[in-house]
Amino acid sequence: QVQLVESGGGLVQAGGSLRLSCAVSGRTPSNYNIGWFRQAPEKEREFVAGIRWSSGSTYYADSVKGRFTISGNNAKNTVHLQMNSLKPEDTAVYYCAAGQAIYGYWGQGTQVTVSS
Repeated sequence: QVQLVESGGGLVQAGGSLRLSCAVSGRTPSNYNIGWFRQAPEKEREFVAGIRWSSGSTYYADSVKGRFTISGNNAKNTVHLQMNSLKPEDTAVYYCAAGQAIYGYWGQGTQVTVSS
């Protein structure tokens, strides 16, 4: 069983930055992927960024490339999402997720609101 707890959300003006954190506990095999997803009101949940726990390889949605950076701290079992140059359309609940072939474990989410 894997537990995920997000933190770091809040209200920020457009152009600002936020850093989200995901604390990962429980059994996490080395070939796990840890990902960030987001869901805006009345929209479907979408992938934002991911990292492979074992290799550190990262991947991003086109909408956030160059602005967001995902990183992992294996010693602290924490994954961060550094979000720069935020836009109002980045407003959403952000979720941390973990899994192998699919993302089977999810956190409760943290709200990010970007004002214009």
